[in-house]
Amino acid sequence: MSQDTPRNPITLKPLVYSTSDADAVTPRRDVTFTGADGGELLMDLYYPPTRTDQRLPVVLLVAGYNDVGFERMLGCRFKAMESVAGWGRLLAASGMVAIAYTNRDPVPDAHALLRHLHESAAALHLDVERLALWACSGHGPAALWVLMANPRAKCAALLYPYTMDLGGSLKVAEAQKSFKFAGAGEGESIEDLPDNVPIFIARAGKDEMPGLNDALDRFVTGALLRNLPISIVNHAAGPHAFDLMDNSRRSREIIEQTLSFLRFHLEITQ
Repeated sequence: MSQDTPRNPITLKPLVYSTSDADAVTPRRDVTFTGADGGELLMDLYYPPTRTDQRLPVVLLVAGYNDVGFERMLGCRFKAMESVAGWGRLLAASGMVAIAYTNRDPVPDAHALLRHLHESAAALHLDVERLALWACSGHGPAALWVLMANPRAKCAALLYPYTMDLGGSLKVAEAQKSFKFAGAGEGESIEDLPDNVPIFIARAGKDEMPGLNDALDRFVTGALLRNLPISIVNHAAGPHAFDLMDNSRRSREIIEQTLSFLRFHLEITQ
C-alpha cells in the first residue's frame, strides 16, 4: 500500500453479487513473472475451488494504471482491490483461472505477462488457447490495446469502460490526462480491432465519469457499422462501478450475464 495515500474506501467495497462456490476460492498470491523492463512483477491466480490437473481457460483482469499511479490515486494496487478479488473468485467459481497482476507500464507489462503465461502454461495448468480479457472503467483502453495486439484472444468483457476516441472526439484523451490511465493512444481506430473476437459491453446509463458514455456510444456505433460480434447490455439506472456501488437485481443480472458470456466463448460446458 502507498505510504502517502490512505486507502480509498472504494477499494474495500465488495461486489454486490457472490456465490458460495466463489467464497470458497483461495487465490495463489504473488507468483512472480518478468515485466517488460526485465524487473520482477507479481500476479494472483484464482483457480476453481475443485482443482484438477487439467488445463483451464484464462481470464486476464487487465490493469490500465501503473501501480505507482494507482496507489497514489486510491492507496493500493489494482490487484489488491476487494472488487478485483471478487471478480477473481466469481470467475474461478465459473471454471476459469482469473489472473490479476502488478505492473510498471500497463500495456507492455500485460504483453510480458501473456508471454509468461504461454511459456508457463503447463506448470500453471492453463489453457492459453482459451484466453479472455476483462476490464472496467479506465482499464478499458489498455484492454483494447492488448486485444488489438493479441487477436487470438477468444473474447473480451468490458464493464462501463473508457474505450477510444472516434469521429474527431477527444473525450477519452481528456479523461486520460485527468485520470492517468494508459492506452488512449492517438490514431487508434475501430478498424484495428480483430473482426472475429466477441466483445461484451456493460454500459452504465447514469455513468458520471466525464466523456465515458459519449465515447462508449461512438465505439458501439462504430463496432456495429463494422458488423463486429459485439454484445451490449445497458443498466439504464446504473452508476459507474455499478457492480460494487448499486446493489440491485439489474446489477446482479449483468454480473451473471458477464460470467455467462465468458463461459460460452471459452467453451466451458460444466
